[in-house]
Amino acid sequence: MIDRAHLASLVSRERATYTERHPLSRQAYADAQSSLLGGVPMTWMNLAAGGFPVYLAEAHGARITDLDGHTYTDFCLGDTGAMAGHSPRRTVKAVQRRIAEQGGITTMLPSQDALWVGAELGRRFGLPLWSFSLTATDANRWVIRLARQITGRPKILVFNYCYHGSVDETLISLDAAGRPVSRHGNVGPAIDPTRTTRIVEFNDAAALERELAHGDVACVLMEPALTNIGIVLPEPGFLQKVRELTRATGTLLVNDETHTFSAGPGGCTGAWGLEPDIVTIGKAIAGGVPAGAYGLSAEVAERIAAQKDADLVDVGGVGGTLAGNALSVTAMRATLEEVLTDDAFARMTELATRFTDGVRGVLAEHRVPWSISQLGARAEYRFASPAPVNGGQSHAAGDADLDDYLHLYTHNRDILMTPFHNMALMCPETTTADVDLHTTVFAAAVAELVS
Repeated sequence: MIDRAHLASLVSRERATYTERHPLSRQAYADAQSSLLGGVPMTWMNLAAGGFPVYLAEAHGARITDLDGHTYTDFCLGDTGAMAGHSPRRTVKAVQRRIAEQGGITTMLPSQDALWVGAELGRRFGLPLWSFSLTATDANRWVIRLARQITGRPKILVFNYCYHGSVDETLISLDAAGRPVSRHGNVGPAIDPTRTTRIVEFNDAAALERELAHGDVACVLMEPALTNIGIVLPEPGFLQKVRELTRATGTLLVNDETHTFSAGPGGCTGAWGLEPDIVTIGKAIAGGVPAGAYGLSAEVAERIAAQKDADLVDVGGVGGTLAGNALSVTAMRATLEEVLTDDAFARMTELATRFTDGVRGVLAEHRVPWSISQLGARAEYRFASPAPVNGGQSHAAGDADLDDYLHLYTHNRDILMTPFHNMALMCPETTTADVDLHTTVFAAAVAELVS
């Protein structure tokens, strides 16, 4: 139903408006070409529908102001890294106290805050023993190494179009014939990931059973709902079947809650009563300060402790000098204790429901065959109806031209969505007016598209 010529003209118009609105950002991007690879601090920042990224001036709560003075309602929130809002006051206060009064940003010594954070993560996720990293990617890397060590098995299993950071073994996908291949664009893999990893579609319990039957999988690393290829929710009974199959085959189950933390104070694990052997998390738990963590069941911890030849205190490949540093742990405690509280999650989820209802209303009014899925405080629309049930379907529903149009249209009207996809996240500072603004702008974008 999309007139592609009309869509192209709309994208061209919005891109021209974007360029006109951001002369200072455009100049900063040009100046950066001489000193930054790709002209940006990290190359993924080049994924900008306008041809160049806007440059940050300041950010507070649910608002970002760019170099040209435009202030946006931010639903991207650092792609979950700022789920607590930008510079949450309680976290900032704790960090300032650590730096200015207590001192010791990083010392290679434990702090009492770490005890509190470990206990709180245990309360939320139901796993008693925790260790810290600086990113969820590192947490996933280290957990994979530990799983291989204690099971004696060489492979892991992931789901098609999963996202677990830049972990080598997870950069794998299924081709059109359903065969495992190195994921398109995988940069210089150390080894072909089809040699290290088994892969199946999400919500396909039969395929999972078949692959686990080989007996060589140390752990299943999964998001309880896919989040980086649109939100793909588990079908009824699927997660219970995953747990049943992993237990039956002696395979460890790892829940990566880095993005699915949006489901509630204990992520999907807490919200849905899941029983993984290990949980990994990052991004959101320290209010924007780099931090990650992994939690272990008592049984897994005992098995690790029994590995007397494994070097877990020096150069065994698990851990980093700055992991668990005093500053990041302080930020974790303040964020979990005073910002991302149970009450905050309840309110954020209500706002995401309002967001979802607004989008659904627009789609119904204009009879547009798209869908929107919600995961707690997070929602995302996808260009397919009904909503995809696995990563392959969701990938097939992608449309780069529609993505560019919606990102530019909302951006030019002071709304920031996640640049990689159409995800919207609520933070404690998001308001009903913010949500209703998106509904109004989204309705106008769809109306112009189908007119």
